Amino acid sequence: MGSNDKRKQTGKNRAFVQSLGHAWDGLRALFHYERNFRKHLAVGTLAVIAGIILRLTLNEWLWLVLAIFLVLIAETLNTIVEAVVDLVVGTTYHDLAKRAKDVAAGGVLLAATFAIIVGALVMLPALSRWF
Repeated sequence: MGSNDKRKQTGKNRAFVQSLGHAWDGLRALFHYERNFRKHLAVGTLAVIAGIILRLTLNEWLWLVLAIFLVLIAETLNTIVEAVVDLVVGTTYHDLAKRAKDVAAGGVLLAATFAIIVGALVMLPALSRWF
């Protein structure tokens, strides 16, 4: 079932390739609609470039990549929560809707804080090896 098909899929995927297509659509939507996802992706890319320049060790790369992907995954989950809450409450204000969105955003903040700590613990010693 192609993305141009008039019928919208409501059931399970019939094949792995179909699942992969939906996953790719989701990543494209994240990139297209979510400004913060693009920002996190840009900062992660800069961290990778810095890692290449600083010639990080394998262990340092593992921590850095973990931190980058954790932030991107947290932002993805935040986007899911926001979309579902908006779908349920629409434009009506509800305290639980606000709490759900705030907690999801807090998860992104925790992941970003972890990434900053990992970045400092990995990059600062790598920088000191240059001097």
